[in-house]
Amino acid sequence: MAATNSSIIPIDDLSGSDCKYSQEEKEARCKLASVYRLVDMNNWTQGIYNHISLRAPGEDDHFLLNPFGLFYSEVTAASLVKVDLDGKVIDPGTTDLGVPHTGFVIHSAIHAARKDIKCIIHVHTGAGIAVGAMKCGLLPLSLEAAAPSIGEVSYHDCQGISVDSKEREDLAADLGPVNNIMILRNHGLLAMGATIEQAWDRIETLMLACESQVKAMSAGIGNLILLSDEVVEKTRKVTDEEVGMVVTEPGLMSFEANMRLLDRKGYKTGYQYKLSKYIKRQ
Repeated sequence: MAATNSSIIPIDDLSGSDCKYSQEEKEARCKLASVYRLVDMNNWTQGIYNHISLRAPGEDDHFLLNPFGLFYSEVTAASLVKVDLDGKVIDPGTTDLGVPHTGFVIHSAIHAARKDIKCIIHVHTGAGIAVGAMKCGLLPLSLEAAAPSIGEVSYHDCQGISVDSKEREDLAADLGPVNNIMILRNHGLLAMGATIEQAWDRIETLMLACESQVKAMSAGIGNLILLSDEVVEKTRKVTDEEVGMVVTEPGLMSFEANMRLLDRKGYKTGYQYKLSKYIKRQ
């Protein structure tokens, strides 16, 4: 059953005059908490598990993560926990729950190795786990699988539940220096970006590609039509200008549309809109 407005916990709970964060960090916290709600709204959650992180503004060695024990529908801007790359809690937020060790291992590995990455979205979904369990990996079965936002995909073999800090080196090595998508074998998906908007665009596209592949595989691999290498290469080179976007900041238009949806539903995102001048309201 869809939640009613009265049961929705507002995302932006940092609006008071006593807010201790800079405006930049406040906005970052609101955006990250909003992504938790979007993942929840898309039914990509696994109870209190999984995690999404964002490098703290101006603090390369600190990142924000969900407190371990809240549903994604309960995560707010103020509840996010700030940790360093060694797992030390810098700011516990509004709970004393701490962070999931699995989340720390995966996210700290990538944030330490790739300074270009600011946001990491990790999900366990049936389609994502299924594709990760296929020897073929992600196939070029759809335009989504060949999308510019996906690019080359990295793979990381399952080492069990990610609680061993030694796995961090393997995660960083398997991701490599440039890829922004990693499929964790028998485990789940990772989508990353230089911004929250870019990471969200990638996880949306990746999820559709995985769901399409799982459905198509039911017809038997001999019945599948794969995109040619030529079409894949051509698709990956398509620019935002070519598809008609008036703003070409990666993922921005789609992300703002999702923020408008959340705000209409009463989530109170606290999001600072950039595209208002393009949208005329009656």
